Amino acid sequence: MSDLAAPHDDLSLDAGMQKYRTELTGYCYRMLGSGFEAEDAVQDTFVRAWKAYDRFEGRSSLRSWLYRIATNVCLDMLNAGNKRARPMDLTDQGFQATAVLNERAEVTWLEPVPDGRVLPSSADPAQTALARESVRLAFVAALQHLPAKQRAVLILREVLAWKASEVAELLGTTVASVNSALQRARATIDEHGLRESDAADPLDDDQRELLDRYVAAFEGYDMEALASLLHEDAVLSMPPFDLWLKGIPDIIAWHSQQGCGCEGSRLIPTVANGMPAFGQYRPDPEGGGFTPWALQVMEISGGKIVGLNSFLDTDRWFPLFDLPERLDQADQ
Repeated sequence: MSDLAAPHDDLSLDAGMQKYRTELTGYCYRMLGSGFEAEDAVQDTFVRAWKAYDRFEGRSSLRSWLYRIATNVCLDMLNAGNKRARPMDLTDQGFQATAVLNERAEVTWLEPVPDGRVLPSSADPAQTALARESVRLAFVAALQHLPAKQRAVLILREVLAWKASEVAELLGTTVASVNSALQRARATIDEHGLRESDAADPLDDDQRELLDRYVAAFEGYDMEALASLLHEDAVLSMPPFDLWLKGIPDIIAWHSQQGCGCEGSRLIPTVANGMPAFGQYRPDPEGGGFTPWALQVMEISGGKIVGLNSFLDTDRWFPLFDLPERLDQADQ
């Protein structure tokens, strides 16, 4: 952990805090599962820091002090009942033949987030890779199964590489308690069996080719080509609906039947949660151009697509990811 001193008199507290905004947002995102709530938590952290700065007196680094405040903010939010999940955490596997679209409230869902909001730049490739891995949808979803303090311990120790003594000081507990909490947290994560997905930022040549083939298959609505790109146990989910489908036959049947309105769509590439993603635009039913339909976040493993996560609340996601409000015919 960096041990930077508190801001000197000639450096404003605000400037000192802003240096840590992105990494604090990433920490709060892992804790809360929502980029919007994470940004609110960081803003609350800064407000509390302003109010308490006269009592800070530089007894610890500014960074560790801000993390202590941010942790307390997140614990307060989690104690209020905030818990986010993926459809796979809430319902049994669905099947295309009997599929029912049941919508749940926005506060239910684990949310995608742009990398730039939560991943600070680093010159260390290994550290960058770990940071991206730790904001994957599957990992952040697994964190939500942990009690709040175990969640904080796991993130601080395993993701941010804090020492046990530093975490103990932050949480006001003992090193033994921190080590015990970390052991229990690891066991819980292992129980949930995180599905592997390959690092994909930057993409290697094989991943780029796979995604090029996906764009061609999806935009051409070629179900045979799409099927060839999917892992046999691939999963499709569509928040805010709690339905999720597993396996090539059901996913292809969904696209061919209930999801047939996606035919003729256009895809604009972006990145979310350290993974490749696309803004999906469907043909405008009023004629001319294309309108937002979904943010697709892809999970890739072993040269196949293992996860298609379609987030349908485009009023939230497209502005966040700087995706166009619509596409004209000329944008094809």
